[in-house]
Amino acid sequence: MALAEAGACGRLLLWPRVVLFGDSITEFSFRENGWGAYLAERLVRKCDVVNRGLSGYNTRWAKLILPRLITKSAGAESTVAVTIFFGANDSALKDLNPKQHVPLEEYAANLKSMIQYLKSVDITEDRIILITPPALQESAWEKECLAKGDTLNRCNATTGEYARACVQVARDCGTDVVDLWMLMQNSQDFSSYLCDGLHLSPKGNSFLAAQLWSRLENKLSALPFLLPYWRDVDHTHPEATLLPDALQ
Repeated sequence: MALAEAGACGRLLLWPRVVLFGDSITEFSFRENGWGAYLAERLVRKCDVVNRGLSGYNTRWAKLILPRLITKSAGAESTVAVTIFFGANDSALKDLNPKQHVPLEEYAANLKSMIQYLKSVDITEDRIILITPPALQESAWEKECLAKGDTLNRCNATTGEYARACVQVARDCGTDVVDLWMLMQNSQDFSSYLCDGLHLSPKGNSFLAAQLWSRLENKLSALPFLLPYWRDVDHTHPEATLLPDALQ
């Protein structure tokens, strides 16, 4: 059977997708040992894991672009889960980093706005997972700032306020949430979860991946394995296994 003919006979295979939406901690998640790569590995042949991380972004900017990433006509139906992971930039200190800073009340409102948008395109609350910003290791991040000629522009206590606001939004809106800030605080030395005081280290990536997988595994456990295992393909008549629609 020619390729053109096979394509005409078989239905287009549409993989379900998990969308990771966030800032640099999401953008970097597909690096080696990243939390996004971990999820993609476990969901291979079941769904695509789509990285929509945008380094430096805050919720003020994120809510504007979300409708350009997911619409009813482009991906909402096949989207089985969405993570929303912002706050590390929103919580930057206003006087020292006004470009990225978003006031606490606006941050919470922006998260709610994004959830409401997703619901408007039929992505229900049970498919949405909020992630709070991680804890900040101030001395390590201060070194990064000083190397760039800046002063320390974030503090862990302020980040904690944004994390608590994120958790409250999840409660108000009925979504799941990974309280990464608090989970890290429960560790005796959470600095090992960070590579520079702000972004996740390999250990931190592994930690977040495990937290997310414990939530996603139940949501996605019913997804089928896409296309047969190779031993199950009829090698004498592969089209009977791989193109069943063509034989009807």
